[in-house]
Amino acid sequence: MNRTVVINVVGLTPGLIGAHTPFLKKWSDEAKTAAVQPPLPAVTCASQATFLTGKMPDEHGIVGNGWYFKDECEVKFWRQSNKLVQSKKIWEIAKEKNPAFTCANMFWWYNMYSSVDFSVTPRPQYLADGRKFPDIYSHPAELRDTLQKKIGTFPLFDFWGPKTTIRSSQWIADASMEVENMHQPTLTLIYLPHLDYNLQRYGNDFPGIEKDLKEIDAVCEKLITFYENKGVQVVVLSEYGITNVSRPVHLNRVLRKNGLLATRVERGLELLDAGASKAFVIADHQVAHVYVNDKSALNKVKSLLENTEGVELVLDESIKQQYHLNHDRAGDLIAVADRQSWFTYYYWLDDEKAPDFARTVDIHRKPGYDPVELFINPDLNLVPLRVVSKLLKKQLGFRVLMDLIPLKPELVKGSHGRLPDNQNDGPLLITKQKTLLPENKLEATEVFGVLMKHLGA
Repeated sequence: MNRTVVINVVGLTPGLIGAHTPFLKKWSDEAKTAAVQPPLPAVTCASQATFLTGKMPDEHGIVGNGWYFKDECEVKFWRQSNKLVQSKKIWEIAKEKNPAFTCANMFWWYNMYSSVDFSVTPRPQYLADGRKFPDIYSHPAELRDTLQKKIGTFPLFDFWGPKTTIRSSQWIADASMEVENMHQPTLTLIYLPHLDYNLQRYGNDFPGIEKDLKEIDAVCEKLITFYENKGVQVVVLSEYGITNVSRPVHLNRVLRKNGLLATRVERGLELLDAGASKAFVIADHQVAHVYVNDKSALNKVKSLLENTEGVELVLDESIKQQYHLNHDRAGDLIAVADRQSWFTYYYWLDDEKAPDFARTVDIHRKPGYDPVELFINPDLNLVPLRVVSKLLKKQLGFRVLMDLIPLKPELVKGSHGRLPDNQNDGPLLITKQKTLLPENKLEATEVFGVLMKHLGA
């Protein structure tokens, strides 16, 4: 088989390749580019699963970055087990064709307990005293220690949250090159998230995008040059494009005001009670899964959503099939935002009653995706001193609430998830193997076949 590396440059679109990405511009000019039509929702987990299986969410089951686990009555985001993907992955099919095939998965999602040969994914240590230490999970297990001994501890707090920098993408790139030197996998999957951060914070129009583009361009140059010098084919891929937004939409508050969403009060703060709700929403960027426990309220919920400003489309059972979202994990209804809007998970009506985790970076307890975690609360005084003080207390073993995140969704200026209005704002695939990319536009499911052709499988 032909050795291939797929570099997933999150958020990269045709419109971003230009003067501020000189290497990628030159490299793509010598290659062939195809626009990719992402699945709905155009979010990380659903897109990656579609690329790697050649199936849509109605078959592979990854209907978003999280969903409602009905048998547990719990919302869960960012799960790690590869067992959740219900279709065969590219490495499984390639290995059936050639038992000598090997695969390295460097930070693509659903990376734990899979059948790849080498894997690395973020996995913090959560101590009993409340502290959280940066770390990774790897297969084989000893790969974790080998990599962190050579290139340092994975910079977790540069990977997500208000402190994000190029360091996390650079670490993943360096780790990938180490795995290549040690094992020479047939297929290597690399995830570079850097563009995701400021594009979500500020949208496409802020002046600082030049710096971000130059930084990711330098990482790509290092990676692509490294792999091409080893005779490895390179594919540059992205999952979605981020576009400007100006309107946060609070669907859970709409349902609550209409007597459909239930909360419970603990220590004076409100928690969403999904199992007791007649209906509730799991917000995931510009797409929201709406779970209706009381089916007699289905028409009422649909009407409320359709009449909410910022909602462009509501998919019911008759329409979900057209978008390949007719899966048991999906909501009974699915709301899609218009191009200027995105969905919050907020369900409280008074910020004083917001749960304590709302003002922290907590991707697992929030019943929905929260891009506001990318910001420090602008109303706080002496922020550096506050951060140092809290971190010092944590290091001393005290339980400390890192309540630095604002409840200001209007700060968010970029989002994704809905299908792009034009190709310039959508994801792409670039390869120098021009004959393996016969079309200038690919459906998300066709990415799988293009990658298989690169492998010669």
